[in-house]
Parts: sequence; structure tokens; C-alpha cells
Amino acid sequence: MMGVVADVVAATCLLLGSLLCLTAGLGLVRFPDVLTRMHAGTKPQVLGILLIMVGGAIRLQGWSATWMLLLVAVFQTLTAPISAHMVSRVAYRRRHVRRDRMVVDELGVAPRSPGEARGDEPADAAPSRGSPRAREG
Repeated sequence: MMGVVADVVAATCLLLGSLLCLTAGLGLVRFPDVLTRMHAGTKPQVLGILLIMVGGAIRLQGWSATWMLLLVAVFQTLTAPISAHMVSRVAYRRRHVRRDRMVVDELGVAPRSPGEARGDEPADAAPSRGSPRAREG
């Protein structure tokens, strides 16, 4: 009886995890800009991978498989949000985001003086007249 319950729980975790990973893939294809794609690529995808790992651990019932699945889950939890954060910061600085769709823009602070750099322009952009880089040269 317990084997049937474990199989049902494992199958449910595997199906829900697969559905979340599919949702993440569809979000990467369908969303309009980098920030929303990064959100779709990390939130449901990480939860989906974790559910798949839990379902696999329940179904396989071996310590070696469980430790391997646990390592995969830990590395996925650590790397996916960090890499998405780095990609979104680069996209923001390179102006590959739709600023009209942002509700809160924590990186877009008001310039201190007219013409001074805002801090979100591309690194290879020409310095404006009031920026510290322009005053140095």
C-alpha cells in the first residue's frame, strides 16, 4: 500500500515539475523583454526542477541516487537565480529592457546635475559633458 502512495506522490511531483518547466520554456519564448524572460526562466523553472528531483528521489529510493539528485537541486537553486540576475543587470545597463513597462526602477536614480551620467548607460557609451569621465579627459 505504501508503495502505491509513494508512486502516486512521485508521479504527481514529476508531472507538476514538468508542467512548471514547460511554463518556464513558454515564458522564455513568449515574453517581450529580457527582464520578464529572466523571471520566467528562473522562478517556475527552479521550482519545477526541485519537484522533479523530489519525485525522482521518492521513486528511485536509493541513497546514491538521492544524494545525486540533492546535489543537482542545490546547484540549480544556487546558479539559476544568480545567472539570471547577472544577465538582467547587463541587459539593463545595455538598455535592452522596456523601461515603460517597469513599475519600480531601483537602479534608475535621478542625475545629480544636468548632463551627469545616471549609472545605467553602456560601458562603451560616450561620456556626457557633466560626467566624471568627461571631466578627467
